[in-house]
Amino acid sequence: MTPGFREFLPPWIARQPWYLGDAVPRLRLVGTLRFEDPEGVVGMETHLVDDGSRLYQVPMTYRGTPLESHDAEAALISVSEHSVLGPRWIYDATVDPAWRRRILELVEGEGTADSGTASATGRRIGPHPLDGASIGVVRVLDEGELYLGPEVVGLLCGAWHPEGPDGREATGSLAVLRRPPRL
Repeated sequence: MTPGFREFLPPWIARQPWYLGDAVPRLRLVGTLRFEDPEGVVGMETHLVDDGSRLYQVPMTYRGTPLESHDAEAALISVSEHSVLGPRWIYDATVDPAWRRRILELVEGEGTADSGTASATGRRIGPHPLDGASIGVVRVLDEGELYLGPEVVGLLCGAWHPEGPDGREATGSLAVLRRPPRL
């Protein structure tokens, strides 16, 4: 893809409120997760990247046409040219309905996504329905951290190798699903 991830991802991360650095980071890719779109239309990938001091999670979706939603313009990371597929609009996946559906399905079915460099496993918490649940992405990853509480109805738990594929495995929460507030 042109431009590639190494070109567009660091400046985008530097502009995000969850980024803890004070300059455009030099990123090292620790792992990726790929989620399948049942309709085969939307590419879904999460990059786990290290800036030398912290590990960040960047879920992205790739579309052949612009996403039509009120959040889409602010969530656009880049437009890149794929050598086979043509232009790809790359979004922060948190605003993409296809990504949200896939995460809910993984948690509901306690499924797994494993790409070799990282894995994600859905975990239901209690009997509460997931309909209307909010999905909070953990952007700054902390090993071993599992976010639990009375409002939590599910987790997307991750595993990755911070020192490389032959190093130790680290685990923690990638996303927290909370039941909707009662009116």
